[in-house]
Amino acid sequence: MSIWLDQRAKVVVQGMTGSEGRKHTQRMIAAGTRIVGGVTPGKGGQAVTFEEDPVPVFDSVSEASAATGANTSVVFVPAAYTRQAVIDAVDARLDLVVVITEGVPVKDTAEFVAYAAESGHTRLIGPNCPGLISPGKSNVGIIPPGISGPGRIGLVSKSGTLTYQMMFELRDIGFSTAVGIGGDPVNGSTHIDALAAFEEDPATDAIVLIGEIGGDAEERAAAYIAEHITKPVVGYVAGFTAPVGKTMGHAGAIVTGSAGTARAKKAALEAAGVHVGRTPSETAALMREVIAGLG
Repeated sequence: MSIWLDQRAKVVVQGMTGSEGRKHTQRMIAAGTRIVGGVTPGKGGQAVTFEEDPVPVFDSVSEASAATGANTSVVFVPAAYTRQAVIDAVDARLDLVVVITEGVPVKDTAEFVAYAAESGHTRLIGPNCPGLISPGKSNVGIIPPGISGPGRIGLVSKSGTLTYQMMFELRDIGFSTAVGIGGDPVNGSTHIDALAAFEEDPATDAIVLIGEIGGDAEERAAAYIAEHITKPVVGYVAGFTAPVGKTMGHAGAIVTGSAGTARAKKAALEAAGVHVGRTPSETAALMREVIAGLG
């Protein structure tokens, strides 16, 4: 099995007619993802051809879903239009909406995250994330599909590049699902959401959690692990050398005083029984030990 994404996903690409949307649609199709349509307001009735197959374009997600049975969307629209794009997808009652766009104003994100949560029917991932992949089943976003295959590990990460590195280093074991939740101060799904799903997934035997400096998401995840997770968890926290008060890459990766430091997060995770690596490679080695112990 997998979490949130499998071979049954019928995906529409919001912003498919743009350069990034078109490029990554091609990659997702090559990975076996069922792309059933694109959405660009004002371009309904057109089509974009990928591998000799035309993919229809619709003016709204509701139109696309009604015509194709789509249950998943991936958003590549510019930041200024992301709020409305997500609301459109939620109003279409999609199961999953993955927002790749970076630079979305936090106010907009807070509004559409709340809108999706209040709907009760749409799982939102992102923004500013690489998406998620269930290797061998479906790939929604920008995660390179060839770096790992299906296997026993679940991965949840704030960082796109560290997601790719961890998948590559553990490619011989493989992954049930890898989820990039994004590094903005507000996001649609959290470490805890993914941890809960992996705990219930019979195909996931162990979990890798990748965090980074800023905020308290990792501390909250540690508390959740201590109370609710029975599967082994290995962790890594990026940003041990980050200076206080300086934003590092992601908008959420900023340390104020002693709160949100990598050391504080590492200590919280270890107190919950998580084995935390000092580097990504050491973290991968810790996961190898865990898998070997499981047999």
